[in-house]
Amino acid sequence: MVAAILFGAYLLVTGIAQVVFAFSLDVSAGGRVLLFISGAASVVLAVLSFRHLFDAVLLLAIWIGVGFIFRGVATAVSAISDPTLPGRGWNIFVGVISLVAGLVVLASPFDSIGTLALVTGIWLIVIGAMEIISAFGIRSAGKKGAPAPAAPVEAPASTETPAPAGSGPTS
Repeated sequence: MVAAILFGAYLLVTGIAQVVFAFSLDVSAGGRVLLFISGAASVVLAVLSFRHLFDAVLLLAIWIGVGFIFRGVATAVSAISDPTLPGRGWNIFVGVISLVAGLVVLASPFDSIGTLALVTGIWLIVIGAMEIISAFGIRSAGKKGAPAPAAPVEAPASTETPAPAGSGPTS
């Protein structure tokens, strides 16, 4: 019941924020439409969550499954389309596994609710580890491609004009 209420509150807050952003952000028309649709869907799901608390757990399972699918597709497609991405193979692997996990959750959300918390926890640990590995790869690639340090800056020339040769004190 607590998870259902928290999930409903999350959907309500993010849904309202997305609807407001759809009208206030300076983004393309397509971006505005997507923000509005996503926000409106979140508000509708929030109302359903508050109205039917038991069904909210099912909605949460479906939401997580859809999230796995979107993340998996986005990760795999971005890794496939960028051959210079550090850790490209791992990103493709993570994307495919995330896609499969989302499909499994959507295929049988009631049967998978019992194990969803366990699988989600393990998966979030795996995603976190993969992102840490990617971050180190990006850092390493950044150091290899970093420009050479600039030459040291010389002190500014003196404002005094040099004396002509031979005009100094004689010994």
